[in-house]
This record gives sequence, C-alpha cells and structure tokens, in this order.
Amino acid sequence: MKVLIPGALRSYTRVSHAEAAGETLDALFSDLDRRYPGLRFRVVDEQNQLRPNMRVFVNGLGVRDLRHPMQPDDDVALVLALSGG
Repeated sequence: MKVLIPGALRSYTRVSHAEAAGETLDALFSDLDRRYPGLRFRVVDEQNQLRPNMRVFVNGLGVRDLRHPMQPDDDVALVLALSGG
C-alpha cells in the first residue's frame, strides 16, 4: 500500500510516500514502525487508539478503527489535525 506521510512525520521516513503492508490498519502501522522505528507511537497511543490529533483516510474515507481491513491496492493518507486559537 502507498501511505501519504504528513510533513510533521517525515523526520521518521524522509519521504512523502511510504510503502507498507498489513491485513488491518493496525498491522499496517506495525509494518510502518518496522521500516521507520518510532512512527507508530506518533500515530497510535498506549491504549492502542489513534491519537486525537491524527486522522487516517483509506481510499478517501476517514477511518478510526485499527481493526479496519486493508487491501494491497488501498491508498492511505495520514493527516495531522490542526488545533489552536
């Protein structure tokens, strides 16, 4: 799968698009972490939930469930939600 990496996480990957595999979104993040150590912790918290400021889109649809099934040809975009006032 192709994964779009936001600018704030590119210090881990050094690329804007990464390749990864997995049967679920959780497995995809585990594969990304194997390739780019430390990346998963920035996206998934200690309770195995997506961090509140993280948005994940699979083929353009927002996904929050790490058990979401993945297909090899899926396009994944990681997006950091902006906050502030």
